[in-house]
Amino acid sequence: MRNTNNKCSEISKSSNSFLLFLCMGVLFHTDLYSLTIFFFSEYSRIIIFNLRKPSQSLPQIESCPLAEEIVRQNVASVLYRDPLMAAALLRLHFHDCFVLGCDASVLLDDTLDIVSEKQATPNKNSLRGFEVIDQIKVALEEVCPLTVSCADILALVARDAVELRGGPGWEVELGRRDSLEASFSGANQFIPAPNFTLEQLIANFNSHGLDIQDLVALSGGHTIGRSRCLSFRSRIYNPQTYEEQKYYDRSYVFRRTLSSICPESGRDNGLAPLDFKTSRRFDNQYYHNILEGKGLLESDGALVSEDSDGDVVRLVWAYALSQPLFFRDFVSSIIKMGSINVLTGDDGEIRRNCRFINL
Repeated sequence: MRNTNNKCSEISKSSNSFLLFLCMGVLFHTDLYSLTIFFFSEYSRIIIFNLRKPSQSLPQIESCPLAEEIVRQNVASVLYRDPLMAAALLRLHFHDCFVLGCDASVLLDDTLDIVSEKQATPNKNSLRGFEVIDQIKVALEEVCPLTVSCADILALVARDAVELRGGPGWEVELGRRDSLEASFSGANQFIPAPNFTLEQLIANFNSHGLDIQDLVALSGGHTIGRSRCLSFRSRIYNPQTYEEQKYYDRSYVFRRTLSSICPESGRDNGLAPLDFKTSRRFDNQYYHNILEGKGLLESDGALVSEDSDGDVVRLVWAYALSQPLFFRDFVSSIIKMGSINVLTGDDGEIRRNCRFINL
């Protein structure tokens, strides 16, 4: 109690009313989750937060008991203004874990000694949300310096982004540390391309210790967000990449719609939703889409058009028929993904600024 009281006193001196409110809630065991908070931001806009309790009780970092509340409310604020940011935040976690492991290497900027992964083909002019991570890191460093890693922030942010858009919640295992390096070449090599065949997708996921169920469940993340024309142009104008013309006939009208957004040349950065029906809600609509031939990316369509054994298609049908099943398996797979090659103990560090290693 004494340590918490001292920390609240420190926060009160910083005039951060939001953090002070949270701190006092912990100190006096106030049920914060039953309240809705209205307060003015520094830009004189009213921000509304519904502090509802996460779907599962989550472990807290013992030396930073406010960490998860700070992360969650920052994510809630961002998604209130820009619901599409949820997909971007989820994607940051995915692109981080598939290169070197879940170590926040994707957040590092260029320096004399580091070539940033942000400049790699799968990320350049595509990944976003870095400023959200920066904002959260600043808030956490104010309350508990050098305690919460950038890698853990990415994992927490991905969970909160999914749950706040209607998806499942899950317990995030904490304790990751941040890398001291980035891998530009790894980002180009290990992040699955939007035109991957099913065989390439399976091989890629297997190389990270993930199986077919993980592939199909995590692909369901494409139920939210948008993609650039550059990533789905070949899906429109190269019908020969699909084995069955019948499959393509079913999506003829859909392809015409896509061609109006993405011509054969030009408009590379034109955007289309990955899920035309519920692009702002995390649900199982993605699986209905690909069964109807309406997956945006070639790699989406490959899940049903190239599965000669039927194992992948059976999972697609199962998730299309049961959203609870999809949610359960998605949670299992993203927790599994979140443990890829993590740094713990004395490996790596906890960065002060997620964009740079500590000096």
